[in-house]
Amino acid sequence: MSSPIAFEGHRNFRLRLILSTLSGKAIKISKIRSQDVNPGLRDHEVSFLRLLEAVTNGSHIEISYTGTTIIYRPGIIIGGELVHNCPANKPVGYFVEPMLYLAPFSKKKFSIIFKGVTASEKTNDATPESIKWGLIPIMEKFGVREVSLHILKRGSAPLGGGEVHLMCNSLIPQPLTMHAVDIPKFSAIRGVAYCTRVSPSIVNRIIDSARKVLRPTGVEVNITADVWRGENSGKSPGFGVTLVAESKKGWRIIAEGVGAAAMLPEDLGEKVAFNLLEELTHSAVVGRNQLMLALVFMTISKEDIGRLKVHTQQIDENFVHIVRDIKEIMGTEVLLKPTDEPGEENILTMSIKGIGFTSASKKIA
Repeated sequence: MSSPIAFEGHRNFRLRLILSTLSGKAIKISKIRSQDVNPGLRDHEVSFLRLLEAVTNGSHIEISYTGTTIIYRPGIIIGGELVHNCPANKPVGYFVEPMLYLAPFSKKKFSIIFKGVTASEKTNDATPESIKWGLIPIMEKFGVREVSLHILKRGSAPLGGGEVHLMCNSLIPQPLTMHAVDIPKFSAIRGVAYCTRVSPSIVNRIIDSARKVLRPTGVEVNITADVWRGENSGKSPGFGVTLVAESKKGWRIIAEGVGAAAMLPEDLGEKVAFNLLEELTHSAVVGRNQLMLALVFMTISKEDIGRLKVHTQQIDENFVHIVRDIKEIMGTEVLLKPTDEPGEENILTMSIKGIGFTSASKKIA
């Protein structure tokens, strides 16, 4: 048995495990918060390992006594029907997002209900809306057609009580090759402002302040109100908003925010609207929160060169760490070069040669 690929620290914890599962290569992560007062894995990371164990068959996980080292030997992705209870310190998006990387290459269709907090202002994890409108459309570009995420109950932090249902009926051997070298023109801005266990007027205040900021853009702005009451509104009061700029070709850029304690709804609406405009200014084809999914799917597509235009602002420390991990596990490199086209001074063309991945579960099925 070959020795596992070694990593250190808790950065990109989920990504490393996902790449390991897709490639079938074992990994070892050591020094997980080893300098911390409270060293080792957190509750949500252990919960994520349990989820990985549930959607794969034959995975082997060893966690050291202190929780600072883990060895993961992946099995094959089998999917199936599950219910996963997410710990209260992380919203459900933390667990749903990595499943999008595995679901299309599974032996059986994915149908998972995640229970817990649907959105929290304390973390940067994706909300159900940004997964539904931001990440699932990117999967469609790679040929993964039938993926849906339904919010059954909303649950605001800290007590949660929310439920979301992820379904993936599209099982494919490998993603299509991506060629996205035309920068899309965004023609409409849509969004949803939601609230749980608070006055419905809060939602209207968020919408009005966001509209005020977005009106000068000249494009159609359509933000809907989503008020949750009674049983399905979780256990805590809360509110939030997700805004999405859409192009005619189906590209989307997302910005979102969740109301913090003592925050005015007007301030949240205004802040998220400005965030969306900033994200549009600093994006090429995909937004920052969609880039990792695009990178991984480009890596595992067939043995061909995929291309995607990115903005120089998107090449940050995080991007570098993602690319390093992909090279370490998948063995493919990302090539960035400036474009020659006028008006694209801050734009780079990113090229990746696909590794010709075929899902292990497909070989057996």
